[in-house]
Amino acid sequence: MPDRKYIKYEELDNGLIVRILLNRAETRNAQTRGLLVELNDAFLEAEADERVRVIILGAAGTTFSSGHDLGSAAAREEKAPGPGQHRSFTIHGGRRSGTERRMLQEWHYYFENTRRWRSLRKITVAQVQGAVYAAGLMLAWCCDLIVAADDATFADVVGTRLGMCGVEYFAHPWEFGPRKTKELLLTGDSIDSDEAYRLGMVSKVFPRSELEERTLQFARRIAKLPTMAALLIKDSVNQTVDIMGFSNALNACFSLHELNHAHWAEVTGGEAAVGTPAFGIPERREAPPIAPARKDI
Repeated sequence: MPDRKYIKYEELDNGLIVRILLNRAETRNAQTRGLLVELNDAFLEAEADERVRVIILGAAGTTFSSGHDLGSAAAREEKAPGPGQHRSFTIHGGRRSGTERRMLQEWHYYFENTRRWRSLRKITVAQVQGAVYAAGLMLAWCCDLIVAADDATFADVVGTRLGMCGVEYFAHPWEFGPRKTKELLLTGDSIDSDEAYRLGMVSKVFPRSELEERTLQFARRIAKLPTMAALLIKDSVNQTVDIMGFSNALNACFSLHELNHAHWAEVTGGEAAVGTPAFGIPERREAPPIAPARKDI
C-alpha cells in the first residue's frame, strides 16, 4: 500500500466497498495539492481493483471540507521552491508564468481531475458532514450519490470572500437550480442538508452519530447490483446531462473562472489573483460568518 499523508484508504466487506477519507481534520480538511494528488491516486487504485463495486468518499473529523487550502504552513511549503515543494508545482504548466501557469495548473488539479472522478468506472458515494464549502462542493458533486449528516451545510463563498464567480468545477446550476445558484453565490449564504435533499442534490440524511454505518448500509445495497447494470445506469444518466450541455457548460465556466483570476491579477498589478479589501472584498480571516439562506430574511 502506498504511504499516504492526507488520505485514509479502507477496504470493507472483503474489498467489495472502499472508503476513502480526507484526513486533515485539523484544517477542516482544506484541500492542499498533496491531498488532491493522493485522492486521485486512491480513486484510481479503487477503480482498478476488480473486487471493488462502490467507493465511499468521506472525511475525518467534524467537517467534510472547507475548500481549497488558502494559506496553511503545509500549503505554503508545498508551493514554494525548495526541498518541501510538491512535484505537481513543477509540471502541468507549473514552470510557466502568469495566467497560463494558473490556468494549466487549475485545469489539471482542480477541474479535469474532478471531471475524471465523475466518470470513474465504479459507483461513488459522498459521505458528508459539517461544512461542505466551495471546493468541498466539487468533491461531493463529482460523486454519483451524496449522503449527508443532519449537521451538514453547503455553501460557495468565493464570490463574497474572494470576488470570484464560483469554483472551478461549476456544477452549481445543475445541483442547486439557476436562480438558487445566483442567490447563494451573490450572498454567500448556505443551505442545510434538508434543503439539499429537497433540491435532489442529497439522497439521504442521517443523524451525525449514524452517518458512517448507515452510509455503509446504503453502499451495500448498491453493491448488490450487477456491475454492468450499475455502470450503464451511471453512464446513461451522465450521458443524458452531457447531451443537455453539462460538460460544455463546465468547460465554458472554467474559462470564465480563469478570466476572473486574470482580472484580479491585472487590477492589483499582479499582487493577487483574487479580490482584495481595496476592492470591497473583506479580509478573509475577518469575513462575517456564513449565514443560512432563509426565505423570510
